[in-house]
Amino acid sequence: MGLFSKKWNPEGKHAYVTGGSTGLGLSLAQLLVKRGAHVSIVARNEKRLAAALESLEALRVNPSQNIKAYSHSLDTAAASEKALDEVCQLYDGVAPDIVFNCAGASRPGFFVEMSEQDLTNGMKDGYWVQAWTAWAAAKKMAKQRRKGAKIVFVASTLAYMSFVGWASYSPAKHALRGLADTLRSEMLLYGVDVHIHFPNTMFTPGFEEENKTKPDIVRKIEEGDDGTLPGPAAEILLNGVQNGHPHIVGDLITALFSASTRGSAPRRNWLLEGLYDFVAYIAVPVWRSGVDKQVTEHGEVHYEYLAGKGFFA
Repeated sequence: MGLFSKKWNPEGKHAYVTGGSTGLGLSLAQLLVKRGAHVSIVARNEKRLAAALESLEALRVNPSQNIKAYSHSLDTAAASEKALDEVCQLYDGVAPDIVFNCAGASRPGFFVEMSEQDLTNGMKDGYWVQAWTAWAAAKKMAKQRRKGAKIVFVASTLAYMSFVGWASYSPAKHALRGLADTLRSEMLLYGVDVHIHFPNTMFTPGFEEENKTKPDIVRKIEEGDDGTLPGPAAEILLNGVQNGHPHIVGDLITALFSASTRGSAPRRNWLLEGLYDFVAYIAVPVWRSGVDKQVTEHGEVHYEYLAGKGFFA
């Protein structure tokens, strides 16, 4: 976005939010409703969807706003296309103005303990659940020549880097980043913008679930991450979209990793990111050295843990 370009405004536009019943998706949907958007949320749990819809209705600023909730699984291409088609029926089949892919889940653990299903689910919940929706939306937007429409992915700081415990999750987020960077280029053919958000730790129901399997060494490494609530994270995400940022980050640590691993993604701020480049050149190796030291020192404890689980039997 140019220096004097007009910010994207969600008022009066149709926003489609997957994973919209809890966490970041719900906070984002609430923010969009307050900004005057028509909002469609999709998730699987009907009880949570009903509660989410009630909270959205209480925030409407215009009686003409369409605020709807739909129960769908988004695990497959067919299911994702079905969900999108149903949502678009209210709009005579026209694709949404913006698609926010907030659905996903993580289950941290040690790679050597994971089952085939754990690893398969990691890709499904971390990559495919967003990729299939993006695929369905991209086709519909291209066919309808929806110039100015947007597709937004939600990744993680772990899409820029990774460490012990995230073998079923981080690869999926790296793949998601690869998809977003590819589509940022390809969707220029149709005038469609693509963004991807890299939030740090968020205190959501999903975070509580991942803590059930999170190894102690992962918790120790993450002690320096203050985390954020989904409300402020949603503000950061929407602000990044409005300002036209292809990569959207919300904290200094993620910004440093972004600067050190940007690849071909456009810069948001040449001066600031140049400073981040310089700091990251020094800080990232220091961080990595510290993490490697913690992991190495955890070796004895880890071997005892595996032995107690019968891993070596």
